[in-house]
Amino acid sequence: MCGTTLPTPLYRMYQKELGFSSFMVTVIFAVYAVGVIVALLLLGQLSDSVGRRPVLLAGLVASALSALCFLFEQGLPELFAGRVLSGLSAGLFTGTATAAVVELAPARRAASATLLATAANMGGLGSGPLLAGLIAQFASDPLRQVFLVDLALVAAGVVGVLLIPETVRDRQGGSRRPRRLRVPRSVRPAFVPAAMAGFAGFATMGLFTSVAPSFLSEVVGVSEPAVSGTVVFSVFAASTAGQLLMGRVGVRRALPWGCVVLVAGMALIASALLAASLPLLVAGALTAGAGQGLSFRAGVTEVGEHSPPERRAEITSALFVVLYVAISIPVVGVGAMAVALGLRPAGLVFTGCVALLAAATAVYLWVRPVRQAA
Repeated sequence: MCGTTLPTPLYRMYQKELGFSSFMVTVIFAVYAVGVIVALLLLGQLSDSVGRRPVLLAGLVASALSALCFLFEQGLPELFAGRVLSGLSAGLFTGTATAAVVELAPARRAASATLLATAANMGGLGSGPLLAGLIAQFASDPLRQVFLVDLALVAAGVVGVLLIPETVRDRQGGSRRPRRLRVPRSVRPAFVPAAMAGFAGFATMGLFTSVAPSFLSEVVGVSEPAVSGTVVFSVFAASTAGQLLMGRVGVRRALPWGCVVLVAGMALIASALLAASLPLLVAGALTAGAGQGLSFRAGVTEVGEHSPPERRAEITSALFVVLYVAISIPVVGVGAMAVALGLRPAGLVFTGCVALLAAATAVYLWVRPVRQAA
């Protein structure tokens, strides 16, 4: 997951090197989300029948190929290929790794296992911009050296996956052919609000991991890659903190209250755009990230609790399809609006839309709370 966000603070450098616009940055980013969605739709249920380890290893191979595309980049074709492969790797990992971590944990630590899985997801995504930003600030050849580090991390990941036991015992019980992801009717009361809250939160993450460096440079006046990488990292660090907080708040309350905190974060980000203030932007990133983490962990937990064990990876993958649609489509919309209206108005429209969706989700959950899993 770290590898999927490594290019975030580097996009400004690629823009200068290749001469493309901020809108093209959002398109390159969205291509990544397309790769995720394709992998989830076609292969999201695959590990339920062939096993977790083969799918995780395939994801690591795709991640390594993505790093090689960036390492030997000569123009936009390599950037697009690298982002598609990165998306495929993330799509193979999201549902499969979450299911594997939960299954590897003893029953008494099921709640901790869900936290570990979601924290690894968000922590990895947040580490990418921080690592790349620091390397870009101080290394002699940041557009190459960062991906050498990425390949070393992938190699460590391969060793880790080879060391864990396989958790799928019956590998003949399901079809190995790709099939459409389905959410059983019994799971939908938990799935729908989790997807709504997740859409709002992941749209925010998509904004920060695609055009945040452009916002910082053109609106706030800060262009150092280490700063932009740290700001993006702060969103994901706050998300991890929000996930930790869910244990105190409780699953039933965490989902609506996470949405409320996300609304507050959107208000701070909008204020930062109006005032061109870096401190306000950081405060908004921390607040929005905490709200996203709180609702994200609660949503994944609710969906997992209501899912049949033999379909857990499939249903979790279906949830992540919604989340990665949220990462891609709204961000491309921001890029298109930025071309027509400018980055500041585009950011204000985005924050308003996310705030409305998060507020609507909170109201929905208070009117129709999710029932306890049987």
